[in-house]
Amino acid sequence: MRREVVTLPGGAQADLITCRTLVIGSGAAAMNCAEHLSQLGAGDVVIATDRLGSGASNCAGSDRQTCCKGGLPGDTPDSPIAFAHSLFDGGMMHGDIACLEALGNTPEFSHLVRNGVQLPHNRQGTFVGYETGHDPRQRAASAGPQTSMQMFANSLEHVRRSGVPILDRHEIVALLTTGKRAEKRVVGAVALNLERLEREDHGIVIFGCENEVMATGGPGEMYEANGYPPGQVGSHGLALAAGAVANNLGESQYGLWSTGFCWNLSGAYQEVVPCYFSANPDGGDVRYFLNDYYDDMGQLASNIFLKGCQWPFHAARLQGRGSSIIDYAMFKETEAGRIVYVDFARNPVATAGIDEFSFDAMSDEARGYLERSGALQATPVERLRHMNPQAIDVYADNGVDITREPLRAAVCAQHNSGGLRGDIWWQSNLQRLFPIGELSGSQGVQPGGSTLNSGLVGGLRAAQYIAHRCTARPMSSENLLSACTPQIESALADVRRYLVADANALTNEDVRNDIQRRMTRHGAFLRAQDGVAEALSDARRLRRRIAAEGIRLGGPGELNLAFQNELLCLTHVAFLTTIRTCIERGGGSRGGYLIAAADGNLTVKTRKGSELPHRSENMAMRAEVLETILGPDGEFHVTAVPVRPMPEDDSWCETTWQAWREGRVFDT
Repeated sequence: MRREVVTLPGGAQADLITCRTLVIGSGAAAMNCAEHLSQLGAGDVVIATDRLGSGASNCAGSDRQTCCKGGLPGDTPDSPIAFAHSLFDGGMMHGDIACLEALGNTPEFSHLVRNGVQLPHNRQGTFVGYETGHDPRQRAASAGPQTSMQMFANSLEHVRRSGVPILDRHEIVALLTTGKRAEKRVVGAVALNLERLEREDHGIVIFGCENEVMATGGPGEMYEANGYPPGQVGSHGLALAAGAVANNLGESQYGLWSTGFCWNLSGAYQEVVPCYFSANPDGGDVRYFLNDYYDDMGQLASNIFLKGCQWPFHAARLQGRGSSIIDYAMFKETEAGRIVYVDFARNPVATAGIDEFSFDAMSDEARGYLERSGALQATPVERLRHMNPQAIDVYADNGVDITREPLRAAVCAQHNSGGLRGDIWWQSNLQRLFPIGELSGSQGVQPGGSTLNSGLVGGLRAAQYIAHRCTARPMSSENLLSACTPQIESALADVRRYLVADANALTNEDVRNDIQRRMTRHGAFLRAQDGVAEALSDARRLRRRIAAEGIRLGGPGELNLAFQNELLCLTHVAFLTTIRTCIERGGGSRGGYLIAAADGNLTVKTRKGSELPHRSENMAMRAEVLETILGPDGEFHVTAVPVRPMPEDDSWCETTWQAWREGRVFDT
């Protein structure tokens, strides 16, 4: 890393930091990639992050947070190719990427073990697995509630030992590029040093680099109801503004979270069968609302249990009195202004037509699991203490006693399966830009545990390509400033536009709240064509207003929030454009969302009757990826691209060895 002071357009001075590879973000995916870059000898790496340790990997989790062990030894027969088919068959995922994520799982899982992540194995050395999410096999593995926290912390320790500089409190606000169309590439970035926003230079920092790895997570702050760490906005808008192509932006996961202390209520939190109820904001008019949806206590209790391994909302599980009816029922309660609670001190409560809780009334699967686990204690919290005491400790460590007080809960956005497009080395259409982790749009409907794996494999692949193909030195500071002066001037103009915004301009809080309400109402797991169209029109109107008026600040200390919110506004326009296009092309209810339609061929049938007509999945659309790009006209354009098939591998040892020696395996 080289640091110098340069003169910017207009005469202001700023730090210019030059390195070969700039890693943006500091979660588990970013640290893993930086670690691999160091191990592969691709030195001169710098990590820039707005707040070290603030990402989802270090701040979010569930009862046993899941990574994937793929085809490693166990009782269930498996293989990397079978895993690849599980990824690919969900749809909207390229076959070669599915194979890469599956084949890369074993080395990356082993890397976690070597790094000290406490993944349990038995006396024979078998890493035990369990079923979760949409995974048809027992590929899930866990080190407990803080699996990804261990991943982050252990990788951070290795990165620090290797001497990679970490520039904390540096927020990237613009990417610098050269070239046009297919030749366009990143060469640097503009950042704000958040410790210097109040100074005369407002903390402007310029980065020059040969490669950029972006690992900034998902756009959690786009939703009012979200399970992301506070303040996580992602960098979709940043990359889209620079010309990056996005994949499958409409594909996201939504599920049940506690909303005081924000934590994922999956796994054992549901398997112990807690009591659900709702109340008015003042605590009155308590209702055991799930009793209105299921036919009897056995059906109700069994579906609460199934929420453990079927945690995300899934449109198919609305049928046949399935477990996603719980998500729908919760959403209706919150839409009515009521507060939903999950109570571990009590079993589900009997009401008229619904008998008392009984293990004997539950399904064979649910009762058998609890029996085998020795979890037939009298109350949910006793069962939880037996099965997973750490799940109780996590709340206790954050000042919440779930043995005594019920948890406020909601259905929240928790993961975007879409993101930026990448090739087989995770390189964007913008050359030398490598989006990894949740920012990468490699997956459609991902099986449980594959999310963390995808971030790790993407970081490894990007590091390998950078180490073997991207070894040139970055351009000189003089050439960088000469090539990128208009882009730097644009970023400086944005600073001035925010600082001088008049009293009629929206505040940061106004903009953020507007985006969040719109996306939670129309862009989350219940969607309708008219509502999405109206939301997109309003989103475009907001974007135009910000461009014309800026954002009114309470002082220079809010400059970074203004950049965040204008880019988040751009992001939500891109998401809504993609969702609208999907619906207009005949897209139906699939994976994490439902498309409501008066003429839909499906309804939700419960004890209350038949309601919520909606479209079934359009299976043909599994064979395509929706790509979104910001056009020269300033609008987003969406194109359906056929998925690439699963590749046939007829590699021969001698020819592969030769290609390896000659470096041809790193061709794109």
